[in-house]
Amino acid sequence: MLWPIPAEQIIHYFEAHAQEMVDFLAALVLAESPSSEPETQTGVQTLLREAITRQGYQVEHIPGHHCGGHLLARPRHAAAGRPQQLLLGHCDTVWPIGTLKEMPLQIEDNIMRGPGVYDMKGGLVQMVFALRAVRELGLNLAVTPICFINSDEEIGSAESTPHIETLAQQACRAFILEPSLGTTGKLKTARKGVAKYTVTVHGRAAHAGLDPEKGISAILEMSYVIQKLAALNEPAQGVSVNVGLVQGGMRTNVIAPECTAWVDVRVPTLADAQRIDTAVHHLQAETPGATIHIQGGIDRPPLEHTPRNRALWAQAQAAGGQLALDLADGMAGGGSDGNTTSQFTATLDGLGPVGDGAHARHEFVYLDKLAERAALLTLLLLLPE
Repeated sequence: MLWPIPAEQIIHYFEAHAQEMVDFLAALVLAESPSSEPETQTGVQTLLREAITRQGYQVEHIPGHHCGGHLLARPRHAAAGRPQQLLLGHCDTVWPIGTLKEMPLQIEDNIMRGPGVYDMKGGLVQMVFALRAVRELGLNLAVTPICFINSDEEIGSAESTPHIETLAQQACRAFILEPSLGTTGKLKTARKGVAKYTVTVHGRAAHAGLDPEKGISAILEMSYVIQKLAALNEPAQGVSVNVGLVQGGMRTNVIAPECTAWVDVRVPTLADAQRIDTAVHHLQAETPGATIHIQGGIDRPPLEHTPRNRALWAQAQAAGGQLALDLADGMAGGGSDGNTTSQFTATLDGLGPVGDGAHARHEFVYLDKLAERAALLTLLLLLPE
């Protein structure tokens, strides 16, 4: 494709505004915003709302019931009937209020550290400055950008998913500003799907010394269930089934009447997800009199190498070539809202900052890569439908 503006002009724009990008990122990091404390989202959303509004967008706050709500931004003067492209990110983090005291914002040479800097406030900075570049460079877009920033991604996007599904169905493509994959900056062209289950075994209590034969041990039956779940693992195919927590019983001298296990499943394909889901929901008790109750299912479908996703990746490679970036791609084990958009439209994930340490205390980003990745996003926004 021939871009309507030289890539050098775009990268020079971001290099000239590099310090402003760093300053804005620092401000976002200092506005601590854990998902679990909805009221904390006001500060970070105010910063984002003001910044996006200045780029000629009308920003709506969608209230949440159990989260801090979401921001939906549309250009004030978008041409009617023009196709749309979705820019998607989240402003919530896994870090509780007060983390900055133990894990302060630090800038050393080319690295910024701090809670949420990599996952994913750096991506939000790139989103804002790409919109700013489009405005200040006078770029004409054939596809209208729509921005959605949610505040519940780190806790499963329960409230925001219906909005994301609607927006994805209206868009010809979706760019996910989650952090890139590792320090080499790979884009995420695939993500494993996630399923979660709660397995509860019901037995019957009895005195372990006086009447053990009258009891039905839920813990014993759960041991069989766990072995059946473990047998579903297929490491070579990327399928993992993990019983991460088990709780049951009353006392050591009581035959356990109930036992519960919480299960996490990761799968690379929807076919794998459906196969595992069927197996879990068809678990049968081995112990006479015991019963098994299953709750849960597929939480996030996989982001797979669909033809439309691969076509969008090829366009990203071409855009990267214009910027002298040798882009690579990979699969992430964790899910994102890109898993959702991929069910409805072409999706490219991992367009956010280059760094490392998502959900870890060494979380950081490479500051010089912010300009590169913002320039890449800008070129992608210029793509035709």
